[in-house]
Amino acid sequence: MMAKIVKGSDFKGAVDYIIDKKKDTQIVASEGLFMENLETIAMSFNAQSRMNDKVTKPVGHIALSFSKEDELRLTNRIMAGIALEYMERMGIKNTQFFIAQHFDKEHPHIHIVYNRVDNNRKTITDSNDRFRSEKICKELTQKYGLYFATGKENVKEHRLK
Repeated sequence: MMAKIVKGSDFKGAVDYIIDKKKDTQIVASEGLFMENLETIAMSFNAQSRMNDKVTKPVGHIALSFSKEDELRLTNRIMAGIALEYMERMGIKNTQFFIAQHFDKEHPHIHIVYNRVDNNRKTITDSNDRFRSEKICKELTQKYGLYFATGKENVKEHRLK
């Protein structure tokens, strides 16, 4: 399992990207949002983010990618559970979020979108988040018995930036 972390300022853009009909998106968990449609989801996020003007990038977006070898074992429920544990360990709690699974790639993956302004107007820290995330991903991969590549022979070099 590996994570890609992005921070931004446009909830509507993040919501539109993730809940895209072309990607056959399935929402697997959510909290604190009006999930009626794309506009109400973005509106919910924006309303809470305005409670703390000091946060210039309130959009938290994390893509958790799993190995193709784990595809048959990873149900929505299992991936949602792993994502919720990941969020808890990263300190992403007491805030609005949704977790969605995409089916547009050959490997299983989910997206977490959360508000970096929590329910008490405090900022969810992003200090050293990439280092913490790498450690947590390795620990969760081991805990759940997920596939751990031994080398880099299957790296898709064309996708590297």
